[in-house]
Amino acid sequence: MRMDIYQEIVGLRQAGRRGALATITNVRGSIPSFQTSKMLVRDDGSIVGTIGGGCVEAEVWQAAREVMEQEKPRTLSFNLNQNPKYDTGLVCGGTLEVFIEPILPIPVLYLFGAGHVAYNTFKVARTAGFDVVVVDDRESYANRERFPDARDVIADDFDQACVRITPNESSFILIVTRGHRDDMRVLRWAVNTPARYIGMIGSRRKTISIYKELENEGMAAELFERVNAPVGLEIGAVTPEEIAVAIVAEMIAYRRNCESQLHHKKLLREKTGAEAPETKA
Repeated sequence: MRMDIYQEIVGLRQAGRRGALATITNVRGSIPSFQTSKMLVRDDGSIVGTIGGGCVEAEVWQAAREVMEQEKPRTLSFNLNQNPKYDTGLVCGGTLEVFIEPILPIPVLYLFGAGHVAYNTFKVARTAGFDVVVVDDRESYANRERFPDARDVIADDFDQACVRITPNESSFILIVTRGHRDDMRVLRWAVNTPARYIGMIGSRRKTISIYKELENEGMAAELFERVNAPVGLEIGAVTPEEIAVAIVAEMIAYRRNCESQLHHKKLLREKTGAEAPETKA
């Protein structure tokens, strides 16, 4: 049974997996395929479709692996007449261009907390294209009326909720509960997940206090190196609405691999030791 590439793309994204789609965009002369031929390369290296086989397809496969890792598109050009390595009997001569674009999973934000900051972060994150799962132990806050567009709303004890959630390497976790103890409970779980991003609200003093307490429990200090706390880019945000923008901006920087912005934030914190204001979630 012939697989439909577009259905495969939808399935990959829904499963939180990556891929790369190669399309022949320009052809001159005779080639062993046709313009608009497509090949999907999944993150496990398997393929769907073909762009003609041979050395060209092998090179495109390798480039596709790099494209999905770097999350940036690329165009490859091949002159089948002049390069002897393409003379495999599979080609007839000519030139072609292949456009390779990354297929990325729908980013899912697991939002722990449902107060003022969380509510505004939810709205900004949805606008920015994130699916959001809201978690809070208060049914009066964690409900469909308050978060109608959420992928899921979980009203349960935080420890119990964590058992039900399985983040993957494309997931985002944001901890904005109403208290330090709940933040610590969620962080204890979050740093042991493969999530792409972990953020926690609060001042630097609070963050250090939580880290030390968890280290006293036996957790390795290295686990906290990837936690963004205080959370959000440094834009002077004060109100819940502004803080939400700063947080989602930081998540977008991770989503788009904006290393320069993230490196700048790290240097600023190391240099100043500046504290973010305490904010009620």
